[in-house]
Amino acid sequence: MDLRAAFSDEEWARVVAAPMLASMAITAGEPSGLIGTIRESFAVAAAIQKAGGTEGANALVEAVAGAYDTAEGRASARAVLQDDIKDRPRAEVAHVAVDALAEIARVVEARAPAAAGGYKDWLRAIAQSVAEAASEGAILGIGGERVSEGERATLAEIDRALG
Repeated sequence: MDLRAAFSDEEWARVVAAPMLASMAITAGEPSGLIGTIRESFAVAAAIQKAGGTEGANALVEAVAGAYDTAEGRASARAVLQDDIKDRPRAEVAHVAVDALAEIARVVEARAPAAAGGYKDWLRAIAQSVAEAASEGAILGIGGERVSEGERATLAEIDRALG
């Protein structure tokens, strides 16, 4: 079955945007400064790229990762992010992103139940990777804690949202 065909265009755009939403939730939940934000961006990009080349991976994860290889896929994910978080205060972004992830999880469970578990696990792993990408409270990369209290709280919210 073509997993893409199981979703409407709007639903698919949101499914593709979910890795970025998971990343945004962590980043907004506990800002890491310029260097930390760059590291967090690389973490989500690496997770998407890695998933696209993993043989035998979850078919939905592979399809979503593959969407990022196209200009159309990247543009649709970007549009979802802009619609969801544009002009929102930073403090609100994490909650909006987590709520969006909960809705996306419900859609995936309804449209592709066999792939839902692996897809949600992938989103959790992305959020964890982003949280671990930069030390919080570090000065020039020295010191700080690997995953801050704010990031741990956001990770727990994401876990609850994904069910």
